[in-house]
Amino acid sequence: MDDDRKRLLFHCTHMGMMENDVLFGDFARKHLQSLTNQDVKDLEALLSNNDMDLFMWASGKESAPQEWDSPVLRALIVFCARKTS
Repeated sequence: MDDDRKRLLFHCTHMGMMENDVLFGDFARKHLQSLTNQDVKDLEALLSNNDMDLFMWASGKESAPQEWDSPVLRALIVFCARKTS
C-alpha cells in the first residue's frame, strides 16, 4: 500500500466520531486497495467535512450536497447500507 493510502486508512479509522471510525474505517480496509487514484483524492477531500455531515451522508440519512457527490461516496453509502441491514 502506498503512503497516500496508508495515511488515508489512518484518517478513516481515527476520525473523531466512533461511528465514522467504524463505517469509514471498515470501508477503507475493504476497498482502499481497489480505489482509483481519483477515488482516493475524492475520499480525502470528502473527509474535510465535519463528522456529523459525513455520518449523515454515509448512512443515507441525508443526501450529500451535489459538490460532494462522487463515485466513492456512492460506494460508501452502498457499503454502509449493506453493513447496517
